[in-house]
Amino acid sequence: MGVVSLDPEISGRLKRDADGLVAAVVRQHDTGEVLMLAWMNDEALHLTLTTGRATYWSRSRRELWVKGETSGHHQHVKSVALDCDGDALLVSVDQVGPACHTGARTCFHNELPTRM
Repeated sequence: MGVVSLDPEISGRLKRDADGLVAAVVRQHDTGEVLMLAWMNDEALHLTLTTGRATYWSRSRRELWVKGETSGHHQHVKSVALDCDGDALLVSVDQVGPACHTGARTCFHNELPTRM
């Protein structure tokens, strides 16, 4: 993928971490089910907004990746919202197959005990 530019108006509203990344919370658009957390740099966000395919930054591989490119478990983007502080995105998608690399529907399938 070639280097692309994020709309300056959007770029100016983002508060990135030291690595230039913004957290992206991903949910199923029609049910609100939280599927995963990923990271986006400006290029990943631009591609997500312009192609309709969820694109993220891999912190371990240090490269862009399109969800489902190798697994077939695509995320078709329905909308993207920026939180009030500008440091997190909410990406609403139509998830095809499991979202988690473990094969689970959601990455949040490990319940922790709580005291209530």
